[in-house]
Amino acid sequence: MNAQVIDGKAFAARVREQVAGHVSRLKSDHGIVPGLAVVLVGEDPASQVYVRSKGKLTVEVGMHSVEHKLDAETPEDELLAVIDQLNSDPAIHGILVQLPLPKHLNEDLVINSINPAKDVDGFHISNVGLLGTGQKSMVPCTPLGCLMMLRDHFGSLSGQNAVVIGRSNIVGKPMAQLLLGDSCTVTIAHSRTKDLQAVVGGADIVVAAVGRPEMVPGEWIKPGAVVIDVGINRIPAPERGEGKMKLVGDVDYDSCFKVAGAITPVPGGVGPMTIACLLANTLTATCRVNGLAEPDGLTV
Repeated sequence: MNAQVIDGKAFAARVREQVAGHVSRLKSDHGIVPGLAVVLVGEDPASQVYVRSKGKLTVEVGMHSVEHKLDAETPEDELLAVIDQLNSDPAIHGILVQLPLPKHLNEDLVINSINPAKDVDGFHISNVGLLGTGQKSMVPCTPLGCLMMLRDHFGSLSGQNAVVIGRSNIVGKPMAQLLLGDSCTVTIAHSRTKDLQAVVGGADIVVAAVGRPEMVPGEWIKPGAVVIDVGINRIPAPERGEGKMKLVGDVDYDSCFKVAGAITPVPGGVGPMTIACLLANTLTATCRVNGLAEPDGLTV
């Protein structure tokens, strides 16, 4: 048995199409244009590529896009002043500070200075608490994208056994909360988990978000389970030539593909959903602040 491949690229394109439709209606019916501001501090190459991609796709769905690019040496009070200005700008509905930040900046302080209603990354402590208690919140983009793909595959997730490998604040913990909210039985596994193979082997849903290349082999996967691979790891690929690299996930794709019922590839699986959900969150934030109905199927 070979797994069904969950095409994140195609799924993300559908989400962006839905977002664009909602944005168009907001403009025509209410004269509102959702605005997303991205703040980049420093010149991390991966972050620069990511920010460019976000800006391009924001404009494509009809939103207002703003970018603030600050020097790597920018003092903390200057960064906080930029965020304060965006918090009070009525044309901006979503604010994202690109992580990681340079070492001299306090990430927690910076993230928690964002207005929680505009925190489209869902990292503000208020949104973390709201999500953890099952209330309306801004939901972190990557876990939200994973949940959308799982809901699409299963219909209802109620009663499914789910194992989340990884306990990060960005993916692992919020992913577990979302699965719990959809009535899964959830286990969070991590580096100290005893007999990880046995834990993973009982799961109907495996979400791998641990940041270790090809850590999960196919023999750990229950036949027919759905595998969501959040990992993006760059490893040497000598078969492609000297010095060449390739992207792989946290699961061994080839062996898992032969056992799983469905699986996300890397690249082209979870990655494209992250930006699509950022746009969906910006739309949701816009609707909430204006007292309008939230877009169906694009939020929790």
